[in-house]
Amino acid sequence: MSLWTSSEIEAATLGEASIPFEANGLSIDTRTIKPGDLFVALKGEHRDGHDFVKAALDAGAAAALVSQAPKGVKGPLLTVGHTQRGLEDMARAARVRSNAKILGVTGSAGKTTTKEMLRLCCDALGKTHASAASYNNHWGVPLSLAGLPRDAAFGIFEIGMNHFGEIQNLVSLVRPHVALITTIAPAHLEFFGSCEAIADAKSEIFEGLIPGGAALIPNDSPYAERLAARAAQAHVGRLVRFGAEGEARLLGWAPDAPGLDKSEAMRIKADILGQAVDCVIGAPGLHIAQNAVAALAAVALMDGDVLNAAAALKNFTALKGRGARFDAGDIHVIDESYNANPASMVAALALLGAKRGRRIAVLGDILEMGEGGIAHHAGLAKPIENARVDLVFASGPQMKALWDALPATRRGGYAENSAALAPLLLAALQPGDTVLIKGSFGSRMAVIVDALKARVA
Repeated sequence: MSLWTSSEIEAATLGEASIPFEANGLSIDTRTIKPGDLFVALKGEHRDGHDFVKAALDAGAAAALVSQAPKGVKGPLLTVGHTQRGLEDMARAARVRSNAKILGVTGSAGKTTTKEMLRLCCDALGKTHASAASYNNHWGVPLSLAGLPRDAAFGIFEIGMNHFGEIQNLVSLVRPHVALITTIAPAHLEFFGSCEAIADAKSEIFEGLIPGGAALIPNDSPYAERLAARAAQAHVGRLVRFGAEGEARLLGWAPDAPGLDKSEAMRIKADILGQAVDCVIGAPGLHIAQNAVAALAAVALMDGDVLNAAAALKNFTALKGRGARFDAGDIHVIDESYNANPASMVAALALLGAKRGRRIAVLGDILEMGEGGIAHHAGLAKPIENARVDLVFASGPQMKALWDALPATRRGGYAENSAALAPLLLAALQPGDTVLIKGSFGSRMAVIVDALKARVA
């Protein structure tokens, strides 16, 4: 059964196919395209997908969705007025034809981790489709939704934003049965100014719920009542809270509990809408436990088997750049290099604090923090003290505020950027150290990760 036929795409987009074809997937990147995919030639700020149509067809693409036929290119094309709009039209059509239970996930932190937990949970119950990687923006959401298989039982979609109105537009495509907000934290403050404004922007996800749909909110958040009020404004049919209290409760969690197969696993106990759960998760940390409770509550709200879903979580592992672990010779590394905000920094530092041996934090700037950025960075000194971090290595102009706030005994090294910081860290390492690496994506902390891997290559 093909994902799309050319006639279906024509009907959805009002486009015109040069010849009939069938597509089994979608792609916007010739580097990862699979034979049989429909290549969507999107126009970005720096690149125009139309320049890669020939390469896509040569790589085995079934056809290309274009707004004009590239010169000299021969092969199956489907021409639409605008390729971004065409992709969105396909997403709407995919949602209309689907009988799957649909869930939308947003939040200041934990979106991708929770989405991947949900992928595992729901896949244990039926055919599941979920957003790839962090495909949560204006092209990632429609691309993921347009790829929803006809026979999927569950669809899990991550929805992100850094401005008002973005979630509102994207959730109108997804139209979830369940809308989950993982947490509200000071992220993108440069664009919003306050956490209250962030909560309002995240609450836009409620506006796309189908009639009778359910909203899941973090009860432990200081902004829980604001989220609840926004859900009421959107006439949400059912509101469920998760956290230490609420309809979905984390009752306890134990990292490295006796009898677990993996040293990095943990056991949690929870009450999920009245269902007692005792399960193993293949990654440690309170924030991971909280995300798991949210995921299991979402399964319950989609009428899924919570116990079978919980059993699947033993196969969860922390994601690359989001808590993935590896050994660089005699050094243990926690890779949190993909992104950061103050709340996720504190959670990562707490995870580091649970490790034995010397604890080393390598931290890059938290970006898009606005006028309060300096204070937020300096404020990390207390969580570092609480986690008993032995040495801090910092890079970036914002992290200089943290560096200045640290006692001399905790100062490992400072540099203006991650590339200059790497040799300072490498020179200071000792066998048995645990190294946490975290910063916003633009801080390029993955450079440090690569340097540690190269150390033993």
